[in-house]
Amino acid sequence: MTLFEEIAYGLDALVLFRQLREDPVLAALSALCHSQPDETAWRIRAYGDMTAALYEQTDNLTDYVEQLVLSSENVYVRRIGANMPISEPFAACLQTELQLLGRIAQLTPAMFQAQMRMQTPLPEWNTRTIDLDRSYSQRLSEIHQHGYGIYAKFHMFTCNSVGEIVPVHNPDPIQLRDMVGYERERRVVIDNTKTLLDGKYASNVLLAGDAGTGKSATVKAVANAFRDAGLRLIELNKSQLCFIPQIMDHLCHNPLKFILFIDDLTFSEDDPNFGTLKATLEGSIAARMKNTVIYATSNRRHLVKETFDDGTDKHANDTVQERISLSERFGITITYSRPQKELYLEMVRELAQQAGLQMDAAQLDAKSERFALERSGRSARTARQLIDQLLTQQG
Repeated sequence: MTLFEEIAYGLDALVLFRQLREDPVLAALSALCHSQPDETAWRIRAYGDMTAALYEQTDNLTDYVEQLVLSSENVYVRRIGANMPISEPFAACLQTELQLLGRIAQLTPAMFQAQMRMQTPLPEWNTRTIDLDRSYSQRLSEIHQHGYGIYAKFHMFTCNSVGEIVPVHNPDPIQLRDMVGYERERRVVIDNTKTLLDGKYASNVLLAGDAGTGKSATVKAVANAFRDAGLRLIELNKSQLCFIPQIMDHLCHNPLKFILFIDDLTFSEDDPNFGTLKATLEGSIAARMKNTVIYATSNRRHLVKETFDDGTDKHANDTVQERISLSERFGITITYSRPQKELYLEMVRELAQQAGLQMDAAQLDAKSERFALERSGRSARTARQLIDQLLTQQG
């Protein structure tokens, strides 16, 4: 049996990693290996398709295949992630497929040249020696940090119109070290997140207070800080709250930890999403999963816009209390207030130093106060906008 025949049969027989046959590089490789020796033009075309698909990501075939295998979501890795037993047939199948994929990962252009009996030079790529079985065993031992599938490749996500989780390819890069002020408030969020990562029941958190104070930035910075510890963030808008039970059911056996992030949360009267969130926070089984918490931000402490003129409502006080009580169903509520002058100026100075902005301190303070008056007042957002503007002016 030739090398091409062995690869063709091996790819056709994949079970645990069967979805990898749809990968463009491996699909082109399969087409090449299934071709007949006299189909020279077809083989060259398939070789070009394979190389072009590889070049879209890297020039190293070994790195490419290794990443495919390590991030693959399959029944084996799902069972490991859910602490389910692995049978002997499962283990034997894994070993056979890893041997095949490890061999593919180390294919060199010279091997193809020899199999195709080509004299004309073909485009090349790099390879390296790899023990794919060892790499995979190492990844499985660290599954609570890396995860699998899209959760191994990305760490921030959104939700589409039918509740499917979609990765964010270019997430906000904000880091905790870049943030100034509100250290006490951030510490509460950080400590609660560490509780989640420790596998304990963490609290749902409401970050409430004035606009521009860094509530959303705090949540995203925490997600960035603990990415390598196994933390993932899924952002939902208010209209997608109905998908929370569906999402939690999807995540319940995942070995990673998740923040369901709801930004700028405010309800109007008779909003149907109000009841959905209330039921989730009230202690349903799904809401008490150890690997998921809800972090929400709002510019309103009580989340619901109250009119206090319900007309024919005979139990107006009970209605108002019901609306107010939603915020109390979060285990932790953190209040972000507009910074006083000294804290605001401290933020500006620190951000200026981080950005390498050279300016006389008194002049910077004066510009800071004037800028706040022209905008919506002192806030962390205002401080950052001022520094961005000054950097632009300096070219």
